[in-house]
Amino acid sequence: MSQNIYDLLRGFLEYLEIEKGRSIKTIENYSRYLKCFFEFSKIKFPEEITDEIITSFRLWLNRRSGPKGEGGRRETIKKKTQNYYLIALRVFLKYLSRRGIKSLPPERIELAKISQRNLDLINEEELEALLASPDGQDIKSLRDKSILELLFSTGLRVSELCSLNRSHINSSRNGEFSVQGKGGKIRVVFMSDRANDSLKKYLEKRTDMDPALFARILIRASSSETSLRLTPRSIERIVKHRAIQAGISKKVTPHVVRHCFATDLLSGGADIRSVQSLLGHSNITTTQIYTHVTDKHLRDVHKLFHGKARKKII
Repeated sequence: MSQNIYDLLRGFLEYLEIEKGRSIKTIENYSRYLKCFFEFSKIKFPEEITDEIITSFRLWLNRRSGPKGEGGRRETIKKKTQNYYLIALRVFLKYLSRRGIKSLPPERIELAKISQRNLDLINEEELEALLASPDGQDIKSLRDKSILELLFSTGLRVSELCSLNRSHINSSRNGEFSVQGKGGKIRVVFMSDRANDSLKKYLEKRTDMDPALFARILIRASSSETSLRLTPRSIERIVKHRAIQAGISKKVTPHVVRHCFATDLLSGGADIRSVQSLLGHSNITTTQIYTHVTDKHLRDVHKLFHGKARKKII
């Protein structure tokens, strides 16, 4: 007797958590995407998933209204967001296939083609102004400077930065320590001397005992406090505030600083495979969005070598 699709979903989500080590946020998203598909298709059993249902679901996603854009108009869901639903469905079908449960082969689901995105970048002068914006010796300025220096020095994702504890820095050797990234994967990151010095000054000012590396600044002690750890949203607000303080008119986020880290390495001559490892990308195609920074090098190669053979003939 075929299993109910929602019973299989429960097993799939437990598999993601226990065997694959996915984060709670990822599991919640997969659950939401798949339940949306189940409700749309009204299927009850896995063998009811067909090419026709997938096509109908893709059309529905493509025509579905997303959040309001400029002028208050509702725009359709972006292709990238549509792909999140399809990726979740494809991973679910792979799970069923591995367990010998009859359903649509996962390879029958193709993702929507999306145009290569433009990177939101700030130039070198703006980056230096951002890093220099917290110039005080109070604990808040020292903390914010440490956050900015560490983001640029390591290329950490904001979630990875928030999860750091003081022990990561205390146990680091020559500014080197390990972080746990997406999918529970461990990678090594490296601090610059500037980041290391900023962190030391900040930690010397800390008087609380919270293990979090980056914490909220308390005006007065409270017995009800459970953790002072900054959230990703808090870090985003700090970066935005310091960017405005630095006189930068562009939108600056922790991810923009991560972009700067990657482009700085590539423009300095680092190979793309090394940058992939430092960023914690599982797929090289994700890192290839940064290859535009090597365009100047390609122009130099073209200018130096193109047409040489032809000139000899002439």
